[in-house]
Amino acid sequence: MASQGVLLMAYGSPDSLDDMEAYLNDIRGGRPMSPEFVAEFRSRYAQIGGKSPLNERTFEQGKAAEAVLCERGWDVKVYVGMRHWKPWIQDAVARMHEDGIEKAVAMVMSPHYSSMSIGRYWAKVEEAQEAVGSSIVFDFVQSWCGQEKLLDAQEAKVRAGLDLFEDGKLKVVFTAHSLPARLLKMGDPYDDELQGNAKAVAERLGDIDWMFSYQSAAHTGEPWLGPQIEDLIPELAGEGYEQVLVAPIGFVCDHVEVLYDIDIGCQEIAKEVGVRLERTASMNSDPTFMEAVADAVEEALTPSEGA
Repeated sequence: MASQGVLLMAYGSPDSLDDMEAYLNDIRGGRPMSPEFVAEFRSRYAQIGGKSPLNERTFEQGKAAEAVLCERGWDVKVYVGMRHWKPWIQDAVARMHEDGIEKAVAMVMSPHYSSMSIGRYWAKVEEAQEAVGSSIVFDFVQSWCGQEKLLDAQEAKVRAGLDLFEDGKLKVVFTAHSLPARLLKMGDPYDDELQGNAKAVAERLGDIDWMFSYQSAAHTGEPWLGPQIEDLIPELAGEGYEQVLVAPIGFVCDHVEVLYDIDIGCQEIAKEVGVRLERTASMNSDPTFMEAVADAVEEALTPSEGA
């Protein structure tokens, strides 16, 4: 039996289009939604092949992280749980409890902290512990956007993306999932961490024309963080930009916000305004990125006795 556990968590995604209503219902906490709302999301997922690869990619990341940690001499087992779909976080905690795990590191596969996102995963872990009857001592990784290997991986992805272009006025746009703007008044670090992450990567790249933007805001009737990339692309075209490289640094694998929101939605907008738009490749199980994940976990692991 492994001496310690690692719980990697992600948002989760439905297994098929038939699961879409149940999935959205979980996200919305049972709040009413129209048939048109469900149909819109079914359409988005249908356009990326009928399902998101998020769950599969996260399990691959978990396996890769475990391999790196074991190579470094850690006796650990990595578990994966989803916030809004199967396998639920509670399922993962139950398996950890059954395996006799007493100490563990919990980390969300999103490098930037917000109480509106990461903080809700911590609540799910506590709810799972109560439901399962376990008392695992968890050490929570709050934020890991400053990991040197993460910056290395992000820099490499942007450099490869820049190689796709030739001469022409080019803007690099770093993006992340938007959240309600009220978090700024709450003193939440999300925006500062993302802005700092984008600046750190841009400084490594040297003389590039760049900016930060948000994407994928929900329509909830309240202001969300901006600017939104969907509005930004026409503005850039109006300023004479012919090319845009989107670098979604807020995401760590392929899923609907990348494969639909950028690759289809933003691409359509770009074509309408005569802009060539490309996207940096997702991290998925990129070796340098997985070193960054392992580094973040390792900082929170407890050395074994006698080590």
